[in-house]
Amino acid sequence: MEALLHQVLGGLANGGIYASLALALVMIYQATHLVNFAQGEMAMCSTYLASAMIQAGLPYWVAFIATVALSFVMGALIQRVILRRAERAPVLSVVIIFIGLLLTLNSLAGWVFTYTIRTFPSPFPAEPLFGNPYIGTHDVGAIGTTLVVLLLLYGFFRFTSLGLALRAVAENPESSRLVGIRVGSMLALGWGLAAGIGAVAGMMIAPVVFLDPNMMSGVMLYAFAAALLGGIDNPTGAVFGGFAVGVLENVIGSYVVGTELKLTVALVLILGVLVVRPTGLFGKTLVTRV
Repeated sequence: MEALLHQVLGGLANGGIYASLALALVMIYQATHLVNFAQGEMAMCSTYLASAMIQAGLPYWVAFIATVALSFVMGALIQRVILRRAERAPVLSVVIIFIGLLLTLNSLAGWVFTYTIRTFPSPFPAEPLFGNPYIGTHDVGAIGTTLVVLLLLYGFFRFTSLGLALRAVAENPESSRLVGIRVGSMLALGWGLAAGIGAVAGMMIAPVVFLDPNMMSGVMLYAFAAALLGGIDNPTGAVFGGFAVGVLENVIGSYVVGTELKLTVALVLILGVLVVRPTGLFGKTLVTRV
């Protein structure tokens, strides 16, 4: 029973990170109706920036805030410089842009930082919290950081005019443009927020998986599974899906398929959701009259 509790709590810690990345994917999907395949590589590059600033002598939390800010700018620039030119392009062309961006960022990170695996510091103490043997202090801190980010996002979307404008653009860009909302600026804001959220997830997962250009490949599969399970167009569903996938990954990986095959849990979830319920648990089913 204690071992099961340990796996569940560890899964919740990983699930918080998957929830952050799934939420970033949902934000991009709501704005463009496309999945950003480069989300993990953007988070990886942001984590390398944080590592460089920490090695340069900046305190961890100063580097953390600076990285989130720089990632926000990076995401907004990607939308304004690259994706804005493809607004009216066929869907396949935009998908190829996302894949090209993934490969470009991965190669640039390997060229600049090399493919040597590095350690990344955790801001949380190594000792268990209150002598708790079931979950590490970093895991508790990662869950807490994720929940703070989610609460800030909820407040932004629920109580600020910019958040309401961004929700309107995600729901209906043409009507938003007619009432005076600058759709292009809101899309850049959405990309910036998604990149900032990805940066937080990258800095929380790096102490666990270590830092290298391919660190996010497996993590992004879990995030895709989380977004699909909860509903690719539902932010709340993405958060639920992230925590659910984290727990399922740990429990099934430990007691059913083995830790070496844990990644198959994400693949089976993706296939199962797409076959049984493509809209996910909380997604909306759209019906169009023809």
